[in-house]
Amino acid sequence: MKQDATRNAAYTVDCEDYVHVVEFNPFDSGDPGNLIAYGGGNYVVVGICTFQEEEADVEGIQYKTLRTFQHGVRVDGIAWSPETRLDSLPPVIKFCTSAADMKIRLFTSDLQDKNEYKVLEGHSDFINGLVFDPKEGQEIASVSDDHTCRIWNLEGMQTAHFVLHSPGMSVCWHPEESFKLMVAEKNGTIRFYDLLTQQAILSLESEQMPLMSAHWCLKNTFKVGAVAGNDWLIWDITRSSYPQDKRPVHMDQACLFRWSTINENLFATTGYPGKIASQFQIHHLGHPQVI
Repeated sequence: MKQDATRNAAYTVDCEDYVHVVEFNPFDSGDPGNLIAYGGGNYVVVGICTFQEEEADVEGIQYKTLRTFQHGVRVDGIAWSPETRLDSLPPVIKFCTSAADMKIRLFTSDLQDKNEYKVLEGHSDFINGLVFDPKEGQEIASVSDDHTCRIWNLEGMQTAHFVLHSPGMSVCWHPEESFKLMVAEKNGTIRFYDLLTQQAILSLESEQMPLMSAHWCLKNTFKVGAVAGNDWLIWDITRSSYPQDKRPVHMDQACLFRWSTINENLFATTGYPGKIASQFQIHHLGHPQVI
């Protein structure tokens, strides 16, 4: 497969150590800037950035670090809480992490004197995905190589537990109906669960393995996207349990799939880290070529 010429980054932020995971806050924090968190070997940095497309008086990017949190172990994943607010007094920063020690840490800070974290233990293998309930932020869902999806309250207690048929790779919460959860498994199956009955209500099949990442389109929740093998795949869950569209994109295995939060036809994929031809690509369903 022909590879496109490499493009330079539009903006860069210097970091003191290597970065293993990056996550923008998808929720409204009451501030025009974009909250961002990134984690590395033993730390998480929370910052705020404003782009010139959003503020006319900003040249390029304006970035400010708000707080560095010591983590003690490699950060594998970050999920923001909708309770995070910068327009409250004092401000509230709340997020959770998954780590190499198979534990979840829930951080809460007022960016002043209060900097707390709680450890959530229960998984027996690596955690591949975690997400907050997007409506109230009172629960966290996580999936792991231990073949489970677990739901936790903010006190660290498990409120639900689903046994999977293979490692859980991704988990997404419905943006409006907070009792619906999507779980993607490495064997190529994506299931939707009703948290009230704690039963699976729908499943999708990719028919190829390994499925490494899946994402629910928040602009159109009938759409689900994933990467499996070298391909991206798109489902319309109202039409079929099999992909409506798929295309090979990464010659050395695809790793990550993410929908745009503002356009239901835009999504991004990444190749597998460490591979020779690993790339980050942006796709539009209306255009055959990578953007």
